[in-house]
Amino acid sequence: MPPVKSVIYNRIPQSDPALIARAAKFGIADLHEALGGVAGRLCLMSPKMRPIGPGKICGPAVTAFNYPGDNLMIHAALNLATEGQVLVFTNGGSSQGALWGDVACGFAKKRGVAGAVVDGAVRDTDAIREMDFPVWATHISVEHPEKRGPGAVNVPVVLGGVLVEPGDIIVGDADGVLVIPRKLLRHAVEGAEKRAAAEVTFRARIAEGELPLDILGLRQVIENLGIEQRDATWEDDR
Repeated sequence: MPPVKSVIYNRIPQSDPALIARAAKFGIADLHEALGGVAGRLCLMSPKMRPIGPGKICGPAVTAFNYPGDNLMIHAALNLATEGQVLVFTNGGSSQGALWGDVACGFAKKRGVAGAVVDGAVRDTDAIREMDFPVWATHISVEHPEKRGPGAVNVPVVLGGVLVEPGDIIVGDADGVLVIPRKLLRHAVEGAEKRAAAEVTFRARIAEGELPLDILGLRQVIENLGIEQRDATWEDDR
């Protein structure tokens, strides 16, 4: 049942740290593919969620919902976040009022927070890059934020079109951000490990001269689809 008033939950559900460490070895591409054709797409944030600077994260989500133009709840979330966790903020995706900046970023880094994902605006981007603190955002704006609420901390939120529940595992790199629901973490990790092992063999076969089209069996796929192959240029058929 979603909250009907402003609320701050002080704790999040926990996942096995060993599984999180295994997930951290992979990029979002491998984990996305390991989740499968449906869950993989449902868990992948919109390409509008872009990295502010280079970096990679993998950790449990501490969430905050903020009213557009206000960032009171990001400070409440920042006060609760601990080492290795990922701050996940939204104001519904509005560019009104910067949700995140360099001062909060400096405090988060000092505390050992892994990074921040913001469906909204961030500012002080040059300073954030210099701090080497991983941040993803959908907007950049210096617009002044109020600190009055309403809002909520550690409740389910939606960022980049994806539902994020407190404690879900957030993985981010230069390709974007992926949300792994806690109940799918083991499935994603084991699937990524299998993919990585298969790709070692795949690369070795390419190095030996085989073609990806043959390794993947795509010649047969093209034939089965009835795709015509013509020994001509497109201009020949004009």
